[in-house]
Amino acid sequence: MNDDAAALARELRALYPALDGLADAVLARVLAQAQVLHVPAGTQMFGEGSPCRQFPLVLEGSIRVAKASDGRELQLYRVTPGESCVLTGGCLVGGRDYPASGVVERNARLVVLPKPVFDELLATHAPFRQYVFSLFAERLTDMMALVEAVAFHKLDRRVATALLGRGPIVALTHQQLAAARRSERAIVTRILRGLPDQGWVNSGRGPRCIAPGWSCSRRRRRATNPCPTSA
Repeated sequence: MNDDAAALARELRALYPALDGLADAVLARVLAQAQVLHVPAGTQMFGEGSPCRQFPLVLEGSIRVAKASDGRELQLYRVTPGESCVLTGGCLVGGRDYPASGVVERNARLVVLPKPVFDELLATHAPFRQYVFSLFAERLTDMMALVEAVAFHKLDRRVATALLGRGPIVALTHQQLAAARRSERAIVTRILRGLPDQGWVNSGRGPRCIAPGWSCSRRRRRATNPCPTSA
């Protein structure tokens, strides 16, 4: 294994502990059959109905997985370093085409395993097999939470949830938020106009600023500090 391959092997083992138990020779053989891809933001990795032939291991960047219908889009999840795409795993195991699309959100570097390599690891390496099936369990829990949110939660809470976890400054348009929440832009705009009055965000034509101390888990959420005006 040359120096570049050895460095890649160390990086993979650090991000994906399921590969840590592989012997050096086995991992070297896996990497010899894999590809390292550098994919710019905005590139579609797969589309709905496209065949599934590789299993990605993300080293840098992120991939956004979403389902589109009637001109609108619902985000399912993101894949970041140390994570894998559960839809890809399910499609490879089940021999099915992709039921959703995946687009690179931030410039990505990833290792892709061809299906024969994925199948061999799944059959012969128990930690990798456990990792893949744990993906199914984790994403199923996420999907159930998403279904619950879409079916039962008020839209204002869903919009608030879309803003949380993105840092103090959120550079999203009303249309992007509407797409993420599977709603109409006009409705999301109306909700956002009410949030500054409650001290939750500072909303305008520029980025949205989330007030410090705001917790979506509280039934009556209040900001503990005023939100500074965003530029």
